[in-house]
Amino acid sequence: MTQPATLACGKLIIMSIDDHREDLRRVTLAFPEADTSRASLLFRPFPSTDMTKLRPKAESQGEGLDGGYGWLLVGALFVSTSLVFGLMRSLGIFFVEFVQYFDESAQAISWISSTGLAAQQFFSPLGAALCNAYDTRWVVMTGGCLAALGLILASQATCLVHLYLTMGVISGLGWGLVFTPMVATVMANFTRRRTLALGLAFSSIGLSSFAFNPLFQLLVGLYTWRGALLILGGLSLNIVPCGALIGPQRRSKDPAKVVSESGVSCASFLQRASSYLELPLLFERPYITYTLAISLLNVGYFVPYFHLVAHSRQVGFSEYQAAFVMSAAGATDILGRIASGWFSDLGHFRLIHLLSVWTTLAGVFIMLLPVSSLSGSYAALMVISMLYGFCSGALTSLVFAVVPMIVGVERMMGALGLLQLIESGAGLLGAPLSGLLKDITGDYTASFMVAGGFVVLGTLTMVTLPHYFSPKSLSPEDPDKGLHAELEQMHSSPSDMNDPTGEVTNNRLPEDTYS
Repeated sequence: MTQPATLACGKLIIMSIDDHREDLRRVTLAFPEADTSRASLLFRPFPSTDMTKLRPKAESQGEGLDGGYGWLLVGALFVSTSLVFGLMRSLGIFFVEFVQYFDESAQAISWISSTGLAAQQFFSPLGAALCNAYDTRWVVMTGGCLAALGLILASQATCLVHLYLTMGVISGLGWGLVFTPMVATVMANFTRRRTLALGLAFSSIGLSSFAFNPLFQLLVGLYTWRGALLILGGLSLNIVPCGALIGPQRRSKDPAKVVSESGVSCASFLQRASSYLELPLLFERPYITYTLAISLLNVGYFVPYFHLVAHSRQVGFSEYQAAFVMSAAGATDILGRIASGWFSDLGHFRLIHLLSVWTTLAGVFIMLLPVSSLSGSYAALMVISMLYGFCSGALTSLVFAVVPMIVGVERMMGALGLLQLIESGAGLLGAPLSGLLKDITGDYTASFMVAGGFVVLGTLTMVTLPHYFSPKSLSPEDPDKGLHAELEQMHSSPSDMNDPTGEVTNNRLPEDTYS
């Protein structure tokens, strides 16, 4: 090929990068033997794009490809979330068995599930920090082993304290090492279809809720609750191969941000820990406001999954009817996650506004759950449960998708970990508070009313975010503007992200900035 033809071809490739990233990937795959240094000389007349920075980053980390390896990770997240939150949602089947076996109050039994949820969220920053410092693959695989170990040990429990320590602390620690790293890994591999990818992956929670409730009821009937927990422990080991699918390379760390690892002083250690945990986020108002909103949401979000089965049986429905109520909610949960992810990625509305709508509706339907069953109508309870399931599923992927809009892609892993940590207190409060209200009032009406009120209060807190009522920053004529800015950020070198003072800039997506 002649030199003018080569230059023309190079110019054509560069002009297409901003609009068609897949073209760049196909060119790279077609010419794997190409010399990167020669490519940099070839493209020197066009300084707006530096191939030496774009190509290695895209190939080594697989970020922003919106396909291929990213969809494989979506499948891994699909399975792992079903074995974390899908299993957690279905523990209501064991709730009734524990009350009868240990002869304890509803409040005391509620601490089992709440401890597991709180431990998963409390240990999420640890999982994020370990992934920032070491290999994400081994962190997730270790978490899968711990999750299984806790359930296996719980099958031999002789008192509630044993269940608090096994199903609560040990399994919760394992879940904390699995969920946040898996979510952050999937989000890092998608840009344009990030919310849809999360929606598809999180749909497994609804699918597993639909399948697990009758399955667990059957296992308890056949093998008692001890045998059922032992089987669930073996099932949880499937998280390990899901973690093995994550690329073995260490997550990149900006040298301007992380103190040299050769330092052994206490100050340097604390600096490194702060960097891995992204502690400076705790001093930024937008992040704190959003975290508070999600924490209030978390108080009431899981209450129906812990107590709706018990409420259904209390009002007179059979065991399998009560279990099928949760299964129906899980089915609409699946539709909500996928539909919300697809609609959100169309870009017609800001993600924070869509999240507010779904959160408000979820809170309202939680409050309507006991009202619908006052007349003894099973059909009315089913309808409200299905509407709640749809709304609760629709908001889930948006909760995580909004985070990089606030803190930027670079700090996403640590931000997700801190978010889970802060809301862990709320998760620990929700179910026991509902159990206490049931013990005081004799039924679950007040429990669901208070839970729904907390969810609506979370929406009101989101409204206080800076620029919440600002019009959408992206015009309909330029829907890819935010995507291009994010891709430029993701594929820039560490030196490009530093300002002249040597500090790392806080890269945020232009689509939703809350500075």
